[in-house]
Amino acid sequence: MWLVLAFLSATLLGFYDSFKKKSLNGNAVIPVLFLNTLFSSLIFLPFIILSANSSVLDGTIFHVGTGGWEAHKYILLKSIIVLSSWVFGYFGMKHLPLTIVGPINATRPVMVLVGALLVFGERLNVYQWIGVALAVASFFMLSRSGKKEGIDFKHDKWIYFIVLAAVLGAVSGLYDKYLMAPRSHGGVGLDTMMVQSWYNIYQCFMMLIMLMVLWWPKRKHTTPFRWDWCIIFISVFLSAADFVYFYALSFPDAMISIVSMVRRGSVVVSFLFGAWLFHEKNLKSKVVDLLLVLLGMVFLYIGSH
Repeated sequence: MWLVLAFLSATLLGFYDSFKKKSLNGNAVIPVLFLNTLFSSLIFLPFIILSANSSVLDGTIFHVGTGGWEAHKYILLKSIIVLSSWVFGYFGMKHLPLTIVGPINATRPVMVLVGALLVFGERLNVYQWIGVALAVASFFMLSRSGKKEGIDFKHDKWIYFIVLAAVLGAVSGLYDKYLMAPRSHGGVGLDTMMVQSWYNIYQCFMMLIMLMVLWWPKRKHTTPFRWDWCIIFISVFLSAADFVYFYALSFPDAMISIVSMVRRGSVVVSFLFGAWLFHEKNLKSKVVDLLLVLLGMVFLYIGSH
């Protein structure tokens, strides 16, 4: 069941990336990101209120746990990490083809593995090292595909934005492992709905400050904001994807390494959207890059099984 949920989460993430790209085309980034955090907060706010003031959600997967500053300080840090990743990711995605962004983001499981190697002292086996090597090779091949579209991986700042977003996303994944692990295993043991609900709300307030300080005073001299209904779908599909992800991890036999890798399969959905909806170029060479990434994920799966 948890593996089915992981694939469902991957599909939802693919739609999330596609709606994000559609919303950002020719649009102001900061207002779009603010609205994303606002709508995501509004989705989870009823669960927070009902959990705190009634017993309706008691014993269900929608119940939001409570905790003081001791718990919320960890969630606040997660908000900062995730929002930093989103800021870099949104700006990068606005200026780059989805068929370039998707495969780069799909290398996150490799970064998580390397992070686990450095931070948690985990050791990689032969299959995992092959997966890492294939991911690195796909990145270099992707840079060759990008050159055909005038994108120089060494000198294009938007590539650095996407890579930095992916690195911060991997940091967030490692931090999730620490937050969700029980105290008996060296973690914090936080409630998953509590984390997902409150980190969205903290991000909303952070983005409101950025909106008022960075964008509003200069709005007439920068890219104008235009409303797009896809902005709502960004929040809906992201919230659903994350909820299914956390629910999958609630199963006792669920393997977080496998779930995380399956979720990166979202690149297939976003790649198809890039080809069909945005009519992006050089698809034949990019398909080879994508297949290398997916093959690398297969080896990571075998090595983690």
